[in-house]
Amino acid sequence: MQMTPHKKGTVPFRQWKTWYRITGSLDADRPPLIALHGGPGTTHDYLLALTELAANGWPVIHYDQLGNGGSTHLSGQPDNFWNIQLFLDELENLLHKLGVAQDYVLFGQSWGGMLAAEHATRRSPGLRGLAIANTPASMPLFREGVSRLRTTLPVEVQSTLARHEEAGSTDSQEYFNATMAFYERYVCRVNPLPKDVTATLIELYNDPTVYHAMNGPSEFHVIGSLRDWTIVDRLPDVTVPTLLITGQYDEVVEAAARPFYDQIPDARWVVFNSSSHMPHVEEPEKFNQVMTDFLTDLIA
Repeated sequence: MQMTPHKKGTVPFRQWKTWYRITGSLDADRPPLIALHGGPGTTHDYLLALTELAANGWPVIHYDQLGNGGSTHLSGQPDNFWNIQLFLDELENLLHKLGVAQDYVLFGQSWGGMLAAEHATRRSPGLRGLAIANTPASMPLFREGVSRLRTTLPVEVQSTLARHEEAGSTDSQEYFNATMAFYERYVCRVNPLPKDVTATLIELYNDPTVYHAMNGPSEFHVIGSLRDWTIVDRLPDVTVPTLLITGQYDEVVEAAARPFYDQIPDARWVVFNSSSHMPHVEEPEKFNQVMTDFLTDLIA
């Protein structure tokens, strides 16, 4: 159940705008939680369950990354325009424009966790803690994992996927329908999909510019600029307390997430046994408790 926002608006970022939503008061005596959504190229909507943390006194800030949702869309930009540094700059800008850069916690889900980890390696003095959910530390490790998961799909589904990928027709309805067999097992196991998740998927369908440039046509056909990204060797530079979250049936397999736990000096790891890629909607009560415990420890 999502809470009513305290404030919505936009902040200028270069010549564009970043849309944000604040739940709870930033005047509270606790650092705000900044939610970084996945994709790249989705929207904040599917993470609105995080607003429940505001009921326990934790302000929550959602925002739509550039190119999606309520932020400026830039469908005419070349693929190389969309890069990690752009989104790091946007995050830094948001923190300063909202006046929270001196004390904040990051929650990054999927691609958002990659972005949050990149930010954390730069050792911002205001970063109090880091929660990384359903995120690979290496895209080569991620690709290896989803390739194995893909072999568990029905043979006819695998054949359909391969045929369209080889033909370059991944924008077809048949390919989209086949991908859903994977998503239902390894992305979100709630049926029917929660409305907030559906809202994000609709936004992605309406403007897949960023997703196609950085990821590719699907979760398991990664041919975009993130194909070879890794942060494994830089993880010891993350010096803040870190919570790692994964699902038992996650598309981010254990081997792809493990470097966060092994390489970050102060890390804890919670596996959600009934979840895939979205424990915040698949096991919401446990998720809220895990997050509340982690946040409370940060100010103890």
